[in-house]
Amino acid sequence: MDFVAVSNVFRPSRDWDSVRSEREHVFVQREAAILHADLDSFYASVEQRDDPCLRGRPVIVGAGVVLAASYEAKAYGIRTAMGGTQARRLCPQAVVVPPRMSAYSDASKEVFEIFERTAPTVEALSIDEAFMDVRGLDRITGSPPQIARELRREVRERVGLPITVGIASTKFLAKVASAVAKPNGLLVVPAGGEIDFLHPLAVERLWGVGKVTARKLRERDIITVGQVARLPESTLVSMLGRAAGRHLHALAHNRDPRRVRGRRRRRSMGAQRALGRSPRSHQELDAILIGLVDRLCRRLRAAGRVCRTVTLRLRFHDFSRATRSQTMLEATAHTPAILATARGLLAASLPLIAANGITLLGVSLGNLCSGSAIQLALPLGRTSRYRLDAALDEIRDRFGSAAVTRAVLLGR
Repeated sequence: MDFVAVSNVFRPSRDWDSVRSEREHVFVQREAAILHADLDSFYASVEQRDDPCLRGRPVIVGAGVVLAASYEAKAYGIRTAMGGTQARRLCPQAVVVPPRMSAYSDASKEVFEIFERTAPTVEALSIDEAFMDVRGLDRITGSPPQIARELRREVRERVGLPITVGIASTKFLAKVASAVAKPNGLLVVPAGGEIDFLHPLAVERLWGVGKVTARKLRERDIITVGQVARLPESTLVSMLGRAAGRHLHALAHNRDPRRVRGRRRRRSMGAQRALGRSPRSHQELDAILIGLVDRLCRRLRAAGRVCRTVTLRLRFHDFSRATRSQTMLEATAHTPAILATARGLLAASLPLIAANGITLLGVSLGNLCSGSAIQLALPLGRTSRYRLDAALDEIRDRFGSAAVTRAVLLGR
């Protein structure tokens, strides 16, 4: 089905009533008022913003494994999670920069402050993307396209980063629209034009269609979403399994009843570090572990949470993974207690690391609960051991995360 692009709005080429009459199911038409906002090549864009010499040049963030690539680098086929050696082979002139997680975190906070001012309901998906529900704001701040244009302008002027926004009647389609509009674009799928927009797209645009599923579909000459939609649900179930078949059948008909949900308290939080394929000593791994735990514990205390479970995550040369976890007797946000637990897990994993080679080290904290709701152990009250954590947090909040660090992390 052909489309005519008018002011970044896709206009369907046939009437919605006729489209609905051809479908087996009839749904209540919903307003196109869900925004999916996604920062473009976030880490790389922050690096280009902060260093004018990098603008317009292919930039790779991360040496061992590509954490992010600018669009100039993506033009050479470089993708996130690609090995650093392969990326440099594809683009020898690329500029490789180390990740600066504190800079990305600060930029994300600024952008989400704008999100929160833009819409009453914001659902964060990651550090650089979110859904927003702007229904009912027409008489207050404007129509959804007007709101999206103002959002993009404010992010560009206040934070200095490019952002793409997709607008549609469902979360699924808003995310697809933003992916189609990248980079630095705005795309509106109007109510009534969802099917005409969706069906010509490649099957890979459907959530849940990765390389394996796409291959299964293409082996049967199914290459567009429209072809998926024309298949009976039972056929998709027999091809892909019950859950995947029903899921793709629903999405191909733009059935996505999920609402945009506001902030929900997280059940866990984590951080990880890609290590490349170079051998790592126990001392190097320990230093990396310290950095991860320090960062996580600061986030934990800032959120007023405590944890009971510490999980160590490992990835090896053959891309296999392993996890090791331990639940502590007492919930805590005390850095030394959490670090001691993580170190114990790392020590127990050293034989496995030596045999398989490690390419990624991660830590996650689980069984989170409010710090004000925990049962205090005898003697009652917080002891002086928490004062150091509080003092370090205060210094870093005031002067930046790099204001004070452990000696073992200097130069890393």
